[in-house]
Amino acid sequence: MGYYDPVELAKETEKVVVRGDLKKYYRLARTSRWYGGIVEVHCCGCCLRCVFCWSGFPRDHPENIGQFYPPEKIFEELFKTAEKKGLRLVRITGNEPTLGWSHLLKVLELVKWTDLIFILETNGILIGKDPKLAKQLSSFRNLHVRISLKGASWEEFSMLTGATPESFDLQLKALEHLLEAGVEFNPAVMLSFSNPYSYRKLKHKLREIHRSLPDKIEEEYVILYPPVVDRLRKAGIKPKIAFKPMKPYNSKYYKPTDRL
Repeated sequence: MGYYDPVELAKETEKVVVRGDLKKYYRLARTSRWYGGIVEVHCCGCCLRCVFCWSGFPRDHPENIGQFYPPEKIFEELFKTAEKKGLRLVRITGNEPTLGWSHLLKVLELVKWTDLIFILETNGILIGKDPKLAKQLSSFRNLHVRISLKGASWEEFSMLTGATPESFDLQLKALEHLLEAGVEFNPAVMLSFSNPYSYRKLKHKLREIHRSLPDKIEEEYVILYPPVVDRLRKAGIKPKIAFKPMKPYNSKYYKPTDRL
């Protein structure tokens, strides 16, 4: 099997979804129930190819969907919708928000002068590659970073993403860089495909970064949206734990109902 380098894929994807400070989005502000209520915009393009991803087309074919927007427009959409709905949490989701770094920083700079809280959900690959990115994030007081680890080991990461196994270490490096920069963050771990042994080993690695990190883990499990089911079937990968996307629920974290 031929693996890809996610850092190189990030560079190639940015050629499609970034033009200076403009970035491509396929859906502007709407609200969702995650974290008890959050306003979100959906961007195009990612540097990983997770088999459980729910946003496949904008990820794999960003040249065929979406429009380019300046950071001011993205902030405006987030701010006015949050004000209208009485919410304080906002995020860029759908794909990888750290692609188009200057665009993201300008959105964060605008959010900085409000009472909104920005949840930066990222795979952490680019932050792990370059510690300067974590230092730049440290200037934003109303920011929380959520690093989504794709599995609990090299093997699980590569199986789930198709990327080089050692790239998993970039996700762990992102945690180190954020800690050193004094940025508020937590690790999230996709555990639907993990075994107890690999999860215990991961907790040990996280404890080596900082003793508090295992207690801050947000456990993620696959939600079986129809496109996700199709993708998993084609890949021949079966989750050990999965959930149906049926009943609404309120939770600070991604903890679905209806376990299979």
